Amino acid sequence: MEKKLIEIFKWLHRHPELAMKEYNTTEYLRKELLDAGVRLLDTKLETGLIAVIGNGEAPVIALRADIDALPIQEKTSLSYVSETPGVMHACGHDFHATCMLGAAMLLKKHEESLHGTVKVIFQPAEEIDRGANLMLGTGLLNDVQLFLAGHTYPWYSVGTIGIRQGPVMSSADRFSVCIKGKGCHAANPDVGIDPIPALGAIITAFQTVVSRWVDPFDGAVVSITRVEAGNTWNVIPETAFLEGTVRAMKETVREKIRQSLEQLAKATSKAFGCEAEFEYEQGPSPLLNDIGVCERASVAARELGLNVEINPPSMISEDFSRYLKLAPGALFRIGTGGGFDNHHPLFTADPSALLQTARFFAALAEKELERLNY
Repeated sequence: MEKKLIEIFKWLHRHPELAMKEYNTTEYLRKELLDAGVRLLDTKLETGLIAVIGNGEAPVIALRADIDALPIQEKTSLSYVSETPGVMHACGHDFHATCMLGAAMLLKKHEESLHGTVKVIFQPAEEIDRGANLMLGTGLLNDVQLFLAGHTYPWYSVGTIGIRQGPVMSSADRFSVCIKGKGCHAANPDVGIDPIPALGAIITAFQTVVSRWVDPFDGAVVSITRVEAGNTWNVIPETAFLEGTVRAMKETVREKIRQSLEQLAKATSKAFGCEAEFEYEQGPSPLLNDIGVCERASVAARELGLNVEINPPSMISEDFSRYLKLAPGALFRIGTGGGFDNHHPLFTADPSALLQTARFFAALAEKELERLNY
């Protein structure tokens, strides 16, 4: 099986596809699953799959993998480097898909002895925060009582599983502010209303939200990532614009920051004689790992000879959190070595971790079904 999984992983790595375009990836995984005798559900989606192992009855748990790649030009020297210009699996989704495919194959071998049902999700479009909602929207996961997932982690060596209870990843929201003033010639600022000083004041004010409005023990980030105003040197523009991101480990903090940003944007703009249009778009929620699942996963990992670490929390987000609105679960970090962070053009995931990761998820799935059954 290890040889087979490495072959699959290398094919997926050579043929990355962007979010919502994972057609060949889906068909390749479909064929491998059907060849292994694994049943597939009809999602009616163009990309992505849901496989089923077991008797089809409760209890039901789900293993989730994402399958989309990133718009990054690969710069590794791997023998199986991406063959698609400007696209690569720089976040390990090829690794995730292969591991969960391997888990499905292992579970299929023990299907008659399973105490329930395992659904294996091969999810599209994680990188653009669309895939989880698409999968949940099929209604095919409404009976799931527990969700499990993994993510590559280059800072752990192969053979290590990172398990953290409670908050493990943050929410990820987008905000924007359009400041409306009155344009005029730069030589006559008194006849206009300059939105640029208001823009600068808002930027300064936003930097105080985390340091002065949020409990120091609550993880949060406010980052302004884009600023625009004017298009020439001698004209005061009509409008100015900024946008950025909010990250938080708690829903209450997330909402408090949203309210604070809107209040500051509008009040500051008004103080400068301008008006502000504030927009806020929520992305994935904070990802909270179930305590009991983490405790049992630690035992299962050690029984397989894996090293268990308490991984640090991250202000990066994951749309796996959307599944945890439906049922509890956990996401674990999988040691894959490499030394370059996710989304880097030199990112790699060591294929020697494939089989042990597949075994870990298959074993944990069996144990959780047995526990839920009794």
